[in-house]
Amino acid sequence: MAESNITVINLNPDQLATRMKNGEIALVDVREDFEYGAEHIRGATHIPLGRVTRESVQSAVGDTPVVFQCRSGKRSVDAAHQFGIEGESIFHLAGGINAWKEQGHPVVKPDGGPKLDVMRQVQVTAGSLVLIGVLLGAFLNPWFLILSGFVGSGLMFAGLSGWCGMAKLLGNMPWNKRSTISNHQSAPATT
Repeated sequence: MAESNITVINLNPDQLATRMKNGEIALVDVREDFEYGAEHIRGATHIPLGRVTRESVQSAVGDTPVVFQCRSGKRSVDAAHQFGIEGESIFHLAGGINAWKEQGHPVVKPDGGPKLDVMRQVQVTAGSLVLIGVLLGAFLNPWFLILSGFVGSGLMFAGLSGWCGMAKLLGNMPWNKRSTISNHQSAPATT
């Protein structure tokens, strides 16, 4: 993506909390469905990064000034560039939901969410596949070592690119789906 002439302004968690309390902004969470379903900031509108356009955001929040938020801050900057127009200033939560929680602000953790977050599920699955590949390669046929190499290269690609196919796949599994995500307003806030 070519770098645009959009100014992305960092808001810290306290600034965001104040602006949300005063109704000055609309918070848009650009993380994936499974991330939002596991925990989110109360009052956030959920639009995954791949679906962020000026039209999709404005249809969800109207003309209210927008602050984008993700896990650590990278995707929210990308969303600001996707949403903004030349010469415009767009806000994002610096440090994402991680910074929000570190500053002691509450998050909503809906009941019925996955017991293990998707990234931990990726670690367990990838580790199991590597172990199985090594054991089968050592005791049955060395060709099984290809499985371990394939999983390892996938993890390396995910680390370098920020895109993890296994996380996308696991995020779509039935145990990671929640039917009550739209009812998040009634869930208790926890720290």
